[in-house]
Amino acid sequence: MKKLSKSKFRTGLDCPNKLYFLSKGNLYYNKKIDDPFLESLAQGGFQVEELARLHYPEGRFIEAHPGDYEASVAETHPLIEGHENIAIYEAAFEFDGYYVRSDVVVKQGNHVKLIEVKAKSYDPNNDYEFIGKRSALTSEWKPYLFDLAYQYYVASNAYPNLKITSYLMLADKSKEAQIEGLNQLFRIPLKDQGNQRFDIERKVHSLEDVGNSVLSEKNVQSIIDDIISGKYKYHENLSFKEAIDLLKQVYFEEKYPNWPTNFSTCKKCEFRADQSDVPVGQELGYLKCFKTQHQWTDSCCSKPSAFEVWNYQGKNLIEENRLFIKDLKEQDFKVEPKAGQISTSERRWIQVEKRKDCDDSIYCLNEELRDAMRLWKYPLHFIDFETSSVALPFFKGGRPYEQVAFQFSHHKVLENGTITHQTEFIDAEPGHFPNFEFARSLKRALEQDNGSIFMFATHENSVLNAIINQLRLSKESDKDQLMVFFKSITKPTANNTESWTGDRIMIDLRDVVLKYYYNPLTKGSNSIKDLLPAVLESDNDLQTRYAKSIGDLGISSLNFDSNHIWITKEKGKVINPYKMLPPLFENWNSNEKDILISGISDIANGGEAMTAYAKLQYVDITDKEREELVSGLKKYCELDTLAMVMIWEHLEKLRTN
Repeated sequence: MKKLSKSKFRTGLDCPNKLYFLSKGNLYYNKKIDDPFLESLAQGGFQVEELARLHYPEGRFIEAHPGDYEASVAETHPLIEGHENIAIYEAAFEFDGYYVRSDVVVKQGNHVKLIEVKAKSYDPNNDYEFIGKRSALTSEWKPYLFDLAYQYYVASNAYPNLKITSYLMLADKSKEAQIEGLNQLFRIPLKDQGNQRFDIERKVHSLEDVGNSVLSEKNVQSIIDDIISGKYKYHENLSFKEAIDLLKQVYFEEKYPNWPTNFSTCKKCEFRADQSDVPVGQELGYLKCFKTQHQWTDSCCSKPSAFEVWNYQGKNLIEENRLFIKDLKEQDFKVEPKAGQISTSERRWIQVEKRKDCDDSIYCLNEELRDAMRLWKYPLHFIDFETSSVALPFFKGGRPYEQVAFQFSHHKVLENGTITHQTEFIDAEPGHFPNFEFARSLKRALEQDNGSIFMFATHENSVLNAIINQLRLSKESDKDQLMVFFKSITKPTANNTESWTGDRIMIDLRDVVLKYYYNPLTKGSNSIKDLLPAVLESDNDLQTRYAKSIGDLGISSLNFDSNHIWITKEKGKVINPYKMLPPLFENWNSNEKDILISGISDIANGGEAMTAYAKLQYVDITDKEREELVSGLKKYCELDTLAMVMIWEHLEKLRTN
């Protein structure tokens, strides 16, 4: 029998139409499924749940399958009614078709703590963590609080005789791990070896084994009461009770609710994607919404839409039914030119104009780009970091979500055009905090000259800010020299209480692109993963150059053999070089693969790199598997800095034309 579970409630609360798509099984394509970054986050959440259970070590686990609603409720009921004092993991509650399983339930007499565990960081010193300065729920906590309100509503109605109080158990940013390898004490099984949430291999049995938990409980019952009473609403036109009743009807009756489309919500909808990405037999949910509400036909679905426009909020487009590129006007973007560069509003309008005209030619402010590039000092240095930030720290003294920098790649370009993969660093040794050795190695790589240093986006600047703060609190003998150097190449982030002005601040290559260059083949994206193939497709010289083997290119590589080729084509189109990265374990025999414990087959994006690092912290991983993962990480990171070099080569040609 159907029940409205809390996961379905959360999805439907965001947009009731999404719940309808879920009610249809696998009919509608969902791009969140198999997303490696989201998968990495989910696994971190499972580990936090396992640690949370150690807070109540005598707890009883509800063994019924999560999808077996009746059995899980039947298993929970005698524990609640038959025990004066008890802790229950995954307790199941049902009321009038509403159903939840709560992470931890603690009963003491007539009082019950309903605890929702989240792998989300929490600052106990922030007075505005949950309720902002304007007396409204903060946007980042709103979905979690409504999730807990739903659990409280179901549980309190299922057991009206009990006094239930709602808690969040969260990763506390003020706490430090008391032991090495906390993260690795809760091992996620491989997908084909068990349930990744409930079959975690726990290597400790009590909180004493971990020294002290990095989790804290927060009583949020007053906020939950205000949500249920209607003081705080998720959607302004729905009270809490109206919302849950609507969602139950949608799910039980599989009735399309025709919830009004909203530009910003629809733009980021997991049921919206390019038709080419949709497997045979599946449909795109968002198309149903727009066919129903905006009279789209099948032919409309292939037309360029306003959702493509970079960083655009689409004000009034839904109301005016002007959702196609052809319908957009210059005044929609309030275009305001900016001297010497492409303004944000100009960039959007350039994208629209070129899309309207089917014009794939590059737009570039050549003279302004030339002026900017004249200031760059040779040799040029291109760097990229791989980092990890997890709820349960890898190292003693670490805090939840503290930045761990375990790898960098560094390409160097001389004024005569010579390109070398100059240096790299990786430290994946289990139990070894890499940041300070990372810092020393990076300093050695960059301090040999005063050449310009390039990053792509601001991640590297943020990471170095974090390392500066870590050094300040450390006892490293060379911390002052390291801090002075890194302050010379960075600028303070917004949350840094200290200020400084570096004389060799890293140049953000993405920012250069945004200011002076637009390539229509990116379709508005400014991710390096999209910019690189667009650049290569647009530049015949680069295609010819990188169609040669590495051995013939004259560009050194620290990780690829001399026969590797970066540019190949399929049906006349350049294949994204990230798709040319060799898969892991491709030449291993079946016996060798049977003993793998990482569960990783590719490293071609940041989510997979983070997961690989976490697996490398396992002390029992074989040397051969460790070597393969490290090799994959090195190849991926090298491509990131080579991609920056390729983009620089492209810009260099434009500025000299």
